[in-house]
Amino acid sequence: MKELSHEHRIKKGNQLDISVLSSLRLCLLGSVFLSGCSSLDYSRLDGGLNPSDTPVTVDAIEQNNQIKQLGAQEHLHILATYGGVYHDTGVERMVARIVGKLKSVSENPDQTYHITILDTSNINAFALPGGYIYITRGLLALANDSAEIAAVIAHEMAHITINHGILRQQKEAEFGLANQVATKILRDRPTGKDSMIHRKFSLAQFFRNQELQADEIGIKMITEAGYDAFASPRFLQTMEAYARFKHASDATVFRFDFLATHPATSQRIQLAIAQARKISASVFGAIDRTFFLKGINGMIFGNNAAKGYIRGNNFIHPELGIMFSVPADFIMDNFAATIIASGPNDLAIRFDSVLVQKETLPVQYMKSGWVSGLDITSIQPLVVNGLSGASARVENDKWQFDIVVFVIKDRAYRFLTAAPRNAKNFLAISQETTKSFRMLSAREKASFRPLRIHVIPVKSDETVPSLAERMQGTDKKIELFRIINGLTLTTVLSAGNWVKIISE
Repeated sequence: MKELSHEHRIKKGNQLDISVLSSLRLCLLGSVFLSGCSSLDYSRLDGGLNPSDTPVTVDAIEQNNQIKQLGAQEHLHILATYGGVYHDTGVERMVARIVGKLKSVSENPDQTYHITILDTSNINAFALPGGYIYITRGLLALANDSAEIAAVIAHEMAHITINHGILRQQKEAEFGLANQVATKILRDRPTGKDSMIHRKFSLAQFFRNQELQADEIGIKMITEAGYDAFASPRFLQTMEAYARFKHASDATVFRFDFLATHPATSQRIQLAIAQARKISASVFGAIDRTFFLKGINGMIFGNNAAKGYIRGNNFIHPELGIMFSVPADFIMDNFAATIIASGPNDLAIRFDSVLVQKETLPVQYMKSGWVSGLDITSIQPLVVNGLSGASARVENDKWQFDIVVFVIKDRAYRFLTAAPRNAKNFLAISQETTKSFRMLSAREKASFRPLRIHVIPVKSDETVPSLAERMQGTDKKIELFRIINGLTLTTVLSAGNWVKIISE
């Protein structure tokens, strides 16, 4: 696929998410927060944590510590990629207490951790060298108790403790050098290709072994911290169930970050169960569900107003005042700066917006060189729902692209529909989407609000179907209700149980 010429840049003006990015880090050393952070009191339900007036920043990291500098260099890129930091006092206190308990049993008590909650619905957690740990709002929403979040964070702490990030860099560098040598010496000989395949397999095996090692250390940590050892395999099963739920479509592209970087195979789950049984044969750890649910009550589920909302097959951005629809059999994903809609037969639609000079004409912008390989003769002006735009085509030997741009005031809204060269319904799908693009009325802007997690008690006459009926944002209400609450098909709810509901 031809790439847009600005895609490698991350600039405020080039993104759909135009909110200012800020950063929260919960920096723990022992049981005390450094650099003006509060101390933790585990006898209190909220951990005794108050937001710091002087949070630790990247600039405060020791300049002579190369490992920490490596993490610091990537930190701002991570924030830009995932749309910034999610600030919610209840969530921050809940995560802080979990991290504090894990820190107290860590194999490296002198390690400082910088915990960042990323403001994205993507489900992921990962670590960088220097003690940087990231956990997404989407992952927190999927969990059901403190023990499950402890399992995720302990896994990432293990990566840091045994320097997996540095080892991965070294192994990838070795792999890259070996490939260069093989290419130069062996050219296209079969032995050269076989050698490269073998090295790729070895690299994948190396990463897999790291994940299993981190699982083992993480399960040991959460057990020593007093949490349920079976939280790790339990949450892996929940994430797999959610992946299947999201993947229940003919769409060819599916994004589930955690399972992409932390492969949750059935073998891995079984190994985690065996490890939990071995460690906690006679110990029953806590799940701390009440504290966890209080922490995430009211937390945004899905996307916020700054990124826009996906409602069924519609994308609505109240702050920009625009909306459009994609075909019903497409799956939309909302990234920090781009909407990607993936459909059957390798069809995909990409949408973003960038700032432009005021009074720029759509045809003029189309000719400005922002996309390579454009057929200038294919540029045509158009008007959709009273909005001025322009369309154009790009083709190569394998792919075809239909490009449509609308310019409203100082912003260009760009649609790129891609399909294999032989796709027959390509233009019809592109036109169905772009013709739905329109401005929102003032009343419509005010009517859209983010979905949130609401924790409610079950009443005596309520059942899974009746509670699921209150869910919003999905047409598979019962299935999603069971997944986010960790319920099996045979689970019967009792009066007084606490459950999560997703609604405005």
